[in-house]
Amino acid sequence: MYGKVTSACLHGVDGRLIEVEVDLSNGLPQMNIVGLPDSAVKESIERVRAAIKNCGFTFPLQRITVNLAPADIRKEGAAFDLAIALGILATSGQIDKQSVENTLIIGELSLDGSVRPVPGVLSMLEAALKHGIRQVIVPAGNAEEAGWISGIEVRPESHLMGWSRIQATSVVRAHTYVVGTEQASACTFQSKARGSVACQYADEGTPSLDTEGEQPHQDDYADVSGQLHVKRALMISAAGMHNIILIGPPGTGKTMLAKRLPTILPPMNEQESLDVTKIYSVSGKFADRRQLVRQRPFRAPHHTISAAGLVGGGGVPKPGEISLAHRGVLFLDELPEFSRAALEVLRQPIEDRWVTIGRAKAVYRFPAHFLLAASMNPCPCGYLGSSDPSGSELCVCSPLKIAQYRSKVSGPLLDRIDLHVEVPKVPYNELNTPIKPLSSAEMRACVEVAHGIQLERYRSSGYTFNSELSGRALREHCRLELNAAKLLERSFTTLGLSVRSYDRIMKLSRTIADLDGAGEVQAQHVAEALQYRSLDRKRG
Repeated sequence: MYGKVTSACLHGVDGRLIEVEVDLSNGLPQMNIVGLPDSAVKESIERVRAAIKNCGFTFPLQRITVNLAPADIRKEGAAFDLAIALGILATSGQIDKQSVENTLIIGELSLDGSVRPVPGVLSMLEAALKHGIRQVIVPAGNAEEAGWISGIEVRPESHLMGWSRIQATSVVRAHTYVVGTEQASACTFQSKARGSVACQYADEGTPSLDTEGEQPHQDDYADVSGQLHVKRALMISAAGMHNIILIGPPGTGKTMLAKRLPTILPPMNEQESLDVTKIYSVSGKFADRRQLVRQRPFRAPHHTISAAGLVGGGGVPKPGEISLAHRGVLFLDELPEFSRAALEVLRQPIEDRWVTIGRAKAVYRFPAHFLLAASMNPCPCGYLGSSDPSGSELCVCSPLKIAQYRSKVSGPLLDRIDLHVEVPKVPYNELNTPIKPLSSAEMRACVEVAHGIQLERYRSSGYTFNSELSGRALREHCRLELNAAKLLERSFTTLGLSVRSYDRIMKLSRTIADLDGAGEVQAQHVAEALQYRSLDRKRG
């Protein structure tokens, strides 16, 4: 006897549909799983056997062969348990085959038959939609998460014993869109044995899909006195998603300023939220399955992190810190203290916005579209260039030590950072000034206006930020007026800029012009962009 059901596995952050084929034949009672399964999949034999027996079904005393196709894809995890169990029950005639046809089945089984949640459900459901599957069976613990994918019927399952009844319960969530945002409609529980009962997710305390469900940030730039020029640079960075590095002596607020960067970033749109949530779901870091990740991620790994921890890795690679920072901020505090190997692996993801990890059996790609924010001291002691009149904070580093310290961060990596900003010591009179410091709300308002200009400009091209421009699009949208073009031409030779630096100055100038509400890039915009690169040249 032969039967077939559909399940899914993860390949990087993407879902892959897997056909679970079951064959029952005469012979000594045994069960084998083929199709390149890992140890967790092979162990499902005992979990499935115990769950079927403990739920009142009969485990077939025959030769059972389970094939996971296609066989050239590595299968890992326990998400196949429920599909294998239902495939055996359907093939042996203990449940109706039609109840599992054209249905994606995902779930891990306990020995008592209860169905446990699994990671990566969003990716698996997206794969099902692409292949025309409109009905899925998922663990009850994943039902809320699965409901974020529109156009698919979700049947939550909490126990295998439920299949001994005639009825099958399902959840259908429809999506409505209002002026670019979306709001969740009623959740309808349908039962074949009973009628249907509608209930609002709001009654269950689940946040709606609009941005009002975001948790307010606790930090605020109003906590930072002075440093207006640094706040200006951070606004530029946030408006165009430009990489930024803060350079200054200890205690000037570099870390404090960088950690408040998420408070001024523009909100994520629906697709960005789904992409980020999918990454966190695959990584097993999706704490609240009832709502999408709405705030842009902020990741700040310790400087002892390995290259694999930063970009992702493992026998079966998982997303690293730069993928967890997708559509958000990756903050590297004390940049020279990170290992050279860890820093150098950032070069390709910064340019391509993807991480490619090769293995003997497969190649994995993880999204890595992040804003790199970093901080560092100007020298090992931190006081190079200090003008402290007391003399207590004078630099004691030799030229050799300074050169060795700076060489820890390569020139190609620094060349990929758009804004090099000096953070000086704050004067005492600025700490006690009655003038209210610039707040995150004021800065974010300016950033959102500039971001809105970019969205309108790139409405038909697929770009969302100026930093994404390249090639023909860069030349088309970053046109300079005559004086601005002449200034950039002179600076290109004087500062010894690379072609990459030239492109980044063009994009940076475009963002500065957007913040000023200017349609054309003018000379003052280019001049401001150049000053953020000239600091790096002086350091070199």
